[in-house]
Amino acid sequence: MTRTLPNRWGHLYVKSRSTFGLRRGPTGRRTLGSVSVPFDFDEVFDEDYLFFYEPLLADVTETDVDTIWRLLRLEPDMAILDLGCGHGRIANRLAERGARVTGLDATAVFLDRARRDAASRGVDVDYVKGDMRRLPWTDERFDRVLSWFTSFGYFDDQDNRRVLQEAHRVLRPAGRLLIENNNLVELLPRWQPALVTERDGHFAIDRSCFDPTTGRATTERVIIRDGRTRRFVFSVQMFVAAELRNWLLDTGFTSVNLIDPNGDPLTVRSRRMISIAYR
Repeated sequence: MTRTLPNRWGHLYVKSRSTFGLRRGPTGRRTLGSVSVPFDFDEVFDEDYLFFYEPLLADVTETDVDTIWRLLRLEPDMAILDLGCGHGRIANRLAERGARVTGLDATAVFLDRARRDAASRGVDVDYVKGDMRRLPWTDERFDRVLSWFTSFGYFDDQDNRRVLQEAHRVLRPAGRLLIENNNLVELLPRWQPALVTERDGHFAIDRSCFDPTTGRATTERVIIRDGRTRRFVFSVQMFVAAELRNWLLDTGFTSVNLIDPNGDPLTVRSRRMISIAYR
């Protein structure tokens, strides 16, 4: 059994950087005590992540795929790039509907799981281990690019903008980029001080703080599983709608729609924020 306490989507809380001893080092990077806080993909996304969170994601996957297909106006045989594809829960189901899907991720464990799932479903997805800041494809390769489940914001501002530039570069004329993430203005009032995810007597514990001067959430995660304890810290950029829209327009996209998963205009009450940028 997997259960999450409290609401999985509202576990962060706003406090000063002193919460975890966070301070700004000489280069301006956030630190936890004397330790810098980059995003280590292999540390965050591993077998422990799949153990705790894959069962929770399974409950929403079909709804997510329906939403993506509808909002991106996908059709069979379209060339789709899933950036940060994880263990293939979206990419493989898009392939089942006839799309020509490529998935890129930085985590080998996830890609291995994605390939096994694709084989079991009888679909062909091109899974590539790589860096979304330096995509290994020629210009104008894809009809659509997809970034789902808060898969954008892992880096500093310069490299996050580079991700958008690379997505723009590999899109064909009239192509579309979809980015799905938290709606920060809706999330702020309901943030909680901590999150505990339990599965079969094992625990993943998150304590997070948000720095309003940088727009970044920094999380200390403690994994207690099979008699061992593992602790690490990671940081993710969070966006308000106007900021992300301006970044996309600065990148060269001609227009941006900001909507909720139903396709309705984004409001302060929308749980999730979807940005669709047109090349």
